[in-house]
Amino acid sequence: MPGGRTGRGADTDTRFRRSAAFLADEALGFLYPAALRAAADVGVADHLADGPRTPPELAATTGTDARNLYRVLRLLATRGVVAEDERGRFALTEAGQALRSDAPHSARAAILMLTDRTMWLPGNEMSRCLTDGSSAFDDIFGMPFFDYFAQDDRTAAVFHDGMAAMSDTENAPLADAYDFPTAGTVVDVGGGHGGLLMEVLRRHPGLDGVLYDQPHVLAGHRLGTEEAIAGRWTLADGDFFAAVPPADVHLIKRILHDWDDERSALILDHCRRALRPGGRILVLDAVVPSGNAPHQAKALDLMMMASLTGRERTEADFAALFEAAGLRLSRVVPTPTVLSVVEAVPA
Repeated sequence: MPGGRTGRGADTDTRFRRSAAFLADEALGFLYPAALRAAADVGVADHLADGPRTPPELAATTGTDARNLYRVLRLLATRGVVAEDERGRFALTEAGQALRSDAPHSARAAILMLTDRTMWLPGNEMSRCLTDGSSAFDDIFGMPFFDYFAQDDRTAAVFHDGMAAMSDTENAPLADAYDFPTAGTVVDVGGGHGGLLMEVLRRHPGLDGVLYDQPHVLAGHRLGTEEAIAGRWTLADGDFFAAVPPADVHLIKRILHDWDDERSALILDHCRRALRPGGRILVLDAVVPSGNAPHQAKALDLMMMASLTGRERTEADFAALFEAAGLRLSRVVPTPTVLSVVEAVPA
């Protein structure tokens, strides 16, 4: 029929319409983390701990606009964070419980960090990473990522609190996944507030530990809160690009992915030089799998690209990185978390 579309042409048209609808829906996906941030920011989940409540009830306790709060909650309900009942009340689902600030392993601080403007804005400028081959962060904020956090107390607190919240869910499974020696010294390089070192020392009473980081980070450490490890830990401040304390085991968790291969190899080289005979270096990072399956590391890799000089690495990437630092990849230990324990020994 003149002017009509039949057969193969109609099928092609339908496929492209479906593709266009799918891609438009994908492009709207950024609004979900925006809604999640808004709910976390005003503390909605804390007011749902005792059961379902209506948007006007929640608005009264959170100081928000009831109509707009409903719209945010409605979107979060499509992702299973909350659920609306037949009476128009919202309740936290099992998946949404960690949105509460008082929940064990609360995700609230991590959400506020991951959706902070310092993370959000570079992602919006990701195309310049493709055209310039560089991070977008420096141009947006006028200085490199870690320099900005060091000079801005509010943002630094958001970052370190968020990283601690993410780490708290990982540290116990990571400490359980690896067969640490029964005696010796463990140095947590760039160990933040000490959550991982605390879990390792708690499980291995024959080990001593050193938490190594910059002074302003160590000021927030939590090692003194754990009676079981009293007397078995010390603090050491410094720059891991210059040196690291001697150890039988060096822990490097979520550090190397921040840096390019040259800087990462420098950190590893300092660890190798400070390693005692028979010692080992444990890199706790995501290992990017091959194939098309979703994996958190593939998303985090773009955050590294937009804001820093580093990247998430494959097993082959780690092997090459270790070789450049005079090390050998001896094994990769999977864990129940998104991270693996990538073990290196002197070559």
